[in-house]
Amino acid sequence: RARCAGPPDGGWGWMIVAGCFLVTICTRAVTRCISIFFVEFQAYFGQDYARTAWIHSIVDCATMLCAPLGSLISNHVSCQVGIMLGGLLASSGLILSSFATSLEHLYLSLGVLTGLGFALCYSPAIAMVGKYFNKRKALAYGIAMSGSGIGTFILAPVVQLLIEQFSWQGALLILGGFVLNLCVCGALMRPISLKEDCKTAPEILEQNYVPETEKQELKRLSICSPLIKLWPHECLCYCSWKEYDFLLMPGFMVLAVSILFMAYGCSPLFVYLVPYALSVGVSHHQAAFLMSILGVIDIIGNITFGWLTDRRCLKKHRYFCYLFAVGMDGLCCLFLPVLQSFPLLVPFSFTFGYFDGAYVTLIPVMTADVVGTSLLSSALGVVYFLHAIPYLVSPPVAGWLVDTTGSYTASFLLCGFSMIFSSALLCFARLAKKIKRTHLPSLIGNTALKQHIWTNGAIAYSVTAELDQRDVEFLAVDTNSFSNR
Repeated sequence: RARCAGPPDGGWGWMIVAGCFLVTICTRAVTRCISIFFVEFQAYFGQDYARTAWIHSIVDCATMLCAPLGSLISNHVSCQVGIMLGGLLASSGLILSSFATSLEHLYLSLGVLTGLGFALCYSPAIAMVGKYFNKRKALAYGIAMSGSGIGTFILAPVVQLLIEQFSWQGALLILGGFVLNLCVCGALMRPISLKEDCKTAPEILEQNYVPETEKQELKRLSICSPLIKLWPHECLCYCSWKEYDFLLMPGFMVLAVSILFMAYGCSPLFVYLVPYALSVGVSHHQAAFLMSILGVIDIIGNITFGWLTDRRCLKKHRYFCYLFAVGMDGLCCLFLPVLQSFPLLVPFSFTFGYFDGAYVTLIPVMTADVVGTSLLSSALGVVYFLHAIPYLVSPPVAGWLVDTTGSYTASFLLCGFSMIFSSALLCFARLAKKIKRTHLPSLIGNTALKQHIWTNGAIAYSVTAELDQRDVEFLAVDTNSFSNR
């Protein structure tokens, strides 16, 4: 275990990227390919769109709902143990699903058990990349998250071929063996301790985010304890207690609300793209090829957006790059109902896949910018937890709209407007923050805000506003000269 170092931005970090790359293939790519089984499940069990869509919904929901559990195991036991355990659970779920005799069986095995296994792997692996990289963080995430696109590109036609050769039961059995590779990925996740993870109690007392009452408590503990060896224990308890302090950050709360709408909009498309293509006369192989195109362009979006947003000119504008990508995906969904042939659906797969890869890459980067690297694992657990309810609800709601209206138009329009609202919310939040910053200096400079000042002879305090350094120094000098008189 490395000792209290900064992010190495290389070295074993590239092996961590490779491990995370494989994790995204075995989790997100396999989840996307479950949509290829949609028609098979519907025909075999004789069910409607809404009931069949619950399978994909429960997988996604369980993956995201249990993401904080993955972060908890990673933080308090080991990232390696968590990912290996998740690999075993996910593989068991897929193997048991191959023996399913009802949709309810698939809800439990393919939905709950496999989703739980994916949850123990996904967020800890992504958080590990953030611990090993700083300067090249967006690029590292772009490469790691591209596993979802590459996996979809390769697995979509392979899964279709496996279904034709071995039926859907045999295809699920083979996927169960493939997902066992998550155990290999877990073995690569060598832990690292960063400087901000090794802060002593005096350093914690200096942090601005520590409330004054808690600082006094830490000081009391240090005075009462004559042994300096007690400090690490107190710091550990304090840091564990403050592990989810970021939930009250305004920036994180805005990001969380926007993610709810974004997750609602993006999920149904991966479930219904293949059935929609089949409904407009596209062949089975062409429909699977659309998923492959979406997957490979997803890779380009992952890597190019990661590389571009690491450049000096765009590094400060990652926020706007993210909301732009989400908004473009929303526009793609709005136009999808008028695309009713394979030549028209191909450009859609290109565009949607590129911007999907773009914003997926930036989610952990933006989260790290908001909460910091030391809290990234816990924050990502919460971020992916927020995906759970939209992922659970949106495909069945879209299926119900298809069953009710007899077309996919209403479903895709609802997805598009949801993603556009997510982007607009972030845009308005940033504009409000800029307006606040513009008016704050004049507000602080107002003399009415500085009139309630008292001193103890050395330090100047203000009731209504924090004075800048020049004002503090001026008042301190003025107070000293007054006391000398």
